[in-house]
Amino acid sequence: MSQPESAVADSRAGDRAGGTSPNGKESLSALAERHGLRRAIARPSLPVYLRQLWDRRHFVLTYATSRNVSKYSDSALGQLWQVLTPLLNAGVYFLMFGVILGQKKDLTNYTAFLITGVFVYSYTQRSITGGAKSISGNLSLIRALHFPRAALPLAYTIQEFQQLAISMGVLFVIVLVTGEPLTWAWLLIPFALLLQTIFNVGVSLLLARVGAFVRDMNQLLPFILRTWLYTSGVFYSIPAKMKGSPEWARFLLEFNPPSVFIDLMRHLLLRSYGHDLQVHQFPHSTLPQLWLYAGFWAAVALIGGFWYFWRAEERYGRG
Repeated sequence: MSQPESAVADSRAGDRAGGTSPNGKESLSALAERHGLRRAIARPSLPVYLRQLWDRRHFVLTYATSRNVSKYSDSALGQLWQVLTPLLNAGVYFLMFGVILGQKKDLTNYTAFLITGVFVYSYTQRSITGGAKSISGNLSLIRALHFPRAALPLAYTIQEFQQLAISMGVLFVIVLVTGEPLTWAWLLIPFALLLQTIFNVGVSLLLARVGAFVRDMNQLLPFILRTWLYTSGVFYSIPAKMKGSPEWARFLLEFNPPSVFIDLMRHLLLRSYGHDLQVHQFPHSTLPQLWLYAGFWAAVALIGGFWYFWRAEERYGRG
C-alpha cells in the first residue's frame, strides 16, 4: 500500500476507533473537531436554523416579489390575471353548482358565499402546490448557494399571500355590492388570514420535503387537492348539505382545515350567512369554535411541518 493510501486508511480506522489511528496519529475528524471545524452541509440546531432563516428575511421577501412580478410578465393583461383567474373559476363554479345543481337555494347571497370560498381555498391550494415544488424546482439555486432551505417554501407562500391581498380587495367590493353590510367583524379578517397563512406555511414545508424525494408527488398532488376542494364546502354549505346526517360526519367535514378557514371567513364577511344558518336551524360550528379549530390547525401544521422539513436540511440538493 502506498503512503497516501496508508494515511487515509489510518485516518478512517481512527474515525472508527474514536479519535486516534492505529499508528497513534490523530484522526482527521478529531483534528477538525479540535479546531472547531464541522461538516459544510451539517444540519444546524433548530434555534440556529431559525436565526439563519430570520437573517434571510429580506431575501425571502425579494424572491417572492420577483416571482410574483415575473409570473404574468409575458401575458397581455399582466398582473390582472391575479384577480381574473379566481373570478373566472368562481364564474364557472357558479354556473355549475349555483345554477345547474341548485346549491344557492339555501343561501341568501350565494354569489358572495361562493367567491369567498373560491378565494380562500385557492390561497391554500396555490401555496401547497408551489411549496411542494419549491425544492425540486430550485436545485441549481440550492447547490450554488448556502442558505436555509426553508426560505424557498416560505417565499412561495408569501408570493401567494401577495396575490391574495389583491384578490381580497376585489372580494370586499363584491361582498358590499351584493348587499352585505360593513361590520366590526371585518376587523378580525387579518387575524383569520394570519392563521391560514401559518397553516399554509406548515403544509408547504411538509410537502416540500416530500416533493424533494418523492418525484411522483407532483403527479398525485392535483388529485389530492381536487378531492380536498370538493370536501371543503367551497360550492355548498356543509351544515345545509349534512342536515340529517350523523353528527360525526358533519364534524369531520367542518373540522377539515380548508373548511375551517372558509367558514371562518364567511362568518366574518357575510351577515346573511349566519342569518341563513339560524333561520334554517342547521347544526353548525359556532364562531368561537371556528377560531379554536383555526388556531389548532395553524399550530399543528407549522410545528409539525417545520420540524419535519428541518430534519432533512442537509439532504436537499444532494444526489
